[in-house]
Amino acid sequence: MTTGRVEAFSDGVIAIIITIMVLELRPPHDASLASLRPLLPVLGSYVMSYIFIGIYWSNHHHLLHIAQHVDGRCLWANLHLLFWLSLVPFVTAWVGDNHFAAWPVALYGGVLLFSGIAYYILERALLASGGNVLLATAIGSDFKGKLSILIYAVAIPVAFVRSWLAFAIYIGVAIMWLIPDRRIERQIVD
Repeated sequence: MTTGRVEAFSDGVIAIIITIMVLELRPPHDASLASLRPLLPVLGSYVMSYIFIGIYWSNHHHLLHIAQHVDGRCLWANLHLLFWLSLVPFVTAWVGDNHFAAWPVALYGGVLLFSGIAYYILERALLASGGNVLLATAIGSDFKGKLSILIYAVAIPVAFVRSWLAFAIYIGVAIMWLIPDRRIERQIVD
């Protein structure tokens, strides 16, 4: 089967995830700018999560755009990825409400770690489904994907020593992924 329905369904789920995150933002009851100061951790975690979701959406789009065939494994692998991404609003709220405390930051990293693993599994499922030669050429060994998973795994225990440092490491991974994978873009001929 083709990738159109998988991509459309995923786009809808990701749109809902972003909507849930923004609905968690509560304005202050005071009209002064100073009343926003206590909300800075909440806004910071929201911005970071929005960026992460955007990165996944962009790379997922590229991944499915170059893939020409999906099978049942791919559908379940995609649902697995969407499951982990659906937890982002929960950990985002927990991090922001608790001002980047150790456990919330560690769990945030756990969700990022398992999202990264799920994305890697989706890539492997697409490759195993056959007929995705351009995708295989574009992905290669996927060094960046494997490195991201490793960095998340290292950063999670760091949260219990310095939670701000763990979050800074998560930001570093996001910076690594801000530009969509050029290997895939080079393979796409529209």
